[in-house]
Amino acid sequence: MNAQKEEKGNLIADYMHLTKEVLPSMARSDPRNWPVSEDHCFQRIVLDNVCDGVWYEHLGRPAYKHLTNDQAQRAVKLCQDIAEGRANLTQLNQQSLFWRGKSLAPSCRS
Repeated sequence: MNAQKEEKGNLIADYMHLTKEVLPSMARSDPRNWPVSEDHCFQRIVLDNVCDGVWYEHLGRPAYKHLTNDQAQRAVKLCQDIAEGRANLTQLNQQSLFWRGKSLAPSCRS
């Protein structure tokens, strides 16, 4: 049980590092290719896509404390895929906004 908790803790730490530091830094260094640049936008996009809908309809708040091990693994994988260009961030963002019934919000534009 402790090994599983430790693994989940490491995954969540990786997710937080990727969404709060790595992805925003990448977006700010080349804003032309990124539809968002703020950490909360990356977290919204990743969590919505991991949950297949608006994340707070599926998870308690704060989300990172309520992720299952599987969700944490998928969140980290999606962040890595975004960073490596294997996932289309524009499409992921559009899907997230669709689930929310919104168009692009000014605070989430690069």
